[in-house]
Amino acid sequence: MTALVYEDFAPGRHREATLIRHALGSVHDEALVAGLAGGIGFMYFVFEYAGRPPMPTIVAQAHPDPWVQVALGRLRIPYEATRSAKPRWHRVEAALDAGAPVFCTVDRTALPWHGPAPMAELAAADPYVVVVVGYEGDIYYVEDGAGRAKAPYPIGREQFGAAWSGHKKGRHQMVVTTGKPAGEPDLEAAIAATVSRLTGPVLGNHFDVNFGFSGMEKFAAQLRDTTTKTGWERRFASPEAFALGTRRLYACLEEEWTAPGATRPLYADFLDLAGHGDAAELFRGSGRQWSQLAELARAADPEADAAGRRALFGACADLVDGALVLERQAVGLLPQAAPAE
Repeated sequence: MTALVYEDFAPGRHREATLIRHALGSVHDEALVAGLAGGIGFMYFVFEYAGRPPMPTIVAQAHPDPWVQVALGRLRIPYEATRSAKPRWHRVEAALDAGAPVFCTVDRTALPWHGPAPMAELAAADPYVVVVVGYEGDIYYVEDGAGRAKAPYPIGREQFGAAWSGHKKGRHQMVVTTGKPAGEPDLEAAIAATVSRLTGPVLGNHFDVNFGFSGMEKFAAQLRDTTTKTGWERRFASPEAFALGTRRLYACLEEEWTAPGATRPLYADFLDLAGHGDAAELFRGSGRQWSQLAELARAADPEADAAGRRALFGACADLVDGALVLERQAVGLLPQAAPAE
């Protein structure tokens, strides 16, 4: 058996930032890693498929750039990112033997410690990063950061291979660090990128209306919309849809693809480290708004009548507005990206 590359598996506030921190030897603060990876963002969509209730999705962290590569780049740590048609087990094990953990992009629904996911095809489409931290024969040891696990998960090579093959865009992708930092972390570039992501555009296409401050405005407007088919009044009128919608709001703002409070409190800690305390306090305030919204959704009565649903959606929209005001103020205090030449 190869020894585990590292032994710190303590849960953190943010799954991906904690994975990166552990893989680097826990020498960096979680908030620093999270901020350098991009910190916060906002993406809002409601996915609808025939025969199923609508599924709202909010990604409150930096998106869609890959956290691992961005964080390593801004930490100035050299790395190698590769993909292959088939699993290259010898490369994985050679990296582990050399003391380097291996970041792999997988289909999380194929990992046995994950329970069934609503709309599993959407969950399978998300790039989900785990870290292979050791092996013993055909058993791999994987840090996931899901739940509150304090140890790596053992999984057979064949079963892990199915998960590693399952995400089409990240099929057999592995990222391995190849050296020590070549300079100081690039804090200001990270902050400017986050500002740009919030103010837009993000993708450069018609979906940009769903991102950043524009996405927050759209979310609030649809929460208040009582007449059109895209408003929450009509989309989430049935008890089944309302229950799923409120569960998803809580999960997206507190648990999935985020740290608690829509990642804003963790990002505020990063801004403190970077010397932007005034903006940090504003983001802490917006984090409280997002957590309050999540708690309203969590505590919502699944049997609420139309008036109860309407009151909830209105209260949620007011909290989105409040968070947006604070975040616009915070962004105004932060360095902007340099104009393109």
